Amino acid sequence: MADTEGLTVGEDGKKRCVWGGSTPDYAVYHDGEWGRPVNDDTRLFEKICLEGFQSGLSWLTILRKRENFRKAFAGFDFRKVARFGDKDVERLLGDAGIVRHRGKIESTINNARRAVELVAEEGSLAAFVWRFEPAPETRPKRLDWETLRAMPKTAESLALSKALKKRGWSFVGPTTMYAFMQGVGVVNDHVEGCFCRAAVERQRKAFKRPS
Repeated sequence: MADTEGLTVGEDGKKRCVWGGSTPDYAVYHDGEWGRPVNDDTRLFEKICLEGFQSGLSWLTILRKRENFRKAFAGFDFRKVARFGDKDVERLLGDAGIVRHRGKIESTINNARRAVELVAEEGSLAAFVWRFEPAPETRPKRLDWETLRAMPKTAESLALSKALKKRGWSFVGPTTMYAFMQGVGVVNDHVEGCFCRAAVERQRKAFKRPS
């Protein structure tokens, strides 16, 4: 049962962010992945793409199809996806294991090509993304459920969105980019009282920011 602070207590007695205890799939993702800092370019590219596919859908839908997406998009190796052509688009439109949305499929291929360009210019996708990490003093002193719900995007996610759009990326709006930043640990949005919050913060403090 959820409390007023946006927490839920699981059968294991642990307090989680309310969404993280709503299904077994979410619990695994919440406990072991969400908010943990990532510096691997392939994982970052995958998360950007999947957040784009999630637009208008639930994240649970995408999460349950993630392995299918990985198979369909060459493990999200953006150098391989960048070489996809019209035949691949048609193949993907016929793949019932993923979200068959032409615009999002074509966006993923486009973004792979833009990722190749970005890495050639900036060194890595990770180095680029982590530049948009907010300064600690700009973050809420106490992150409760109401604060989090009122924060679907931030100045930093807007800046990241603008920077990517300027480079030709698509399906990277500021709300989508904030969800991406939450997922890959650029911010720690586990609410106060969640058993993961302190562990994630320790990981973030120990994390070597890419440069």
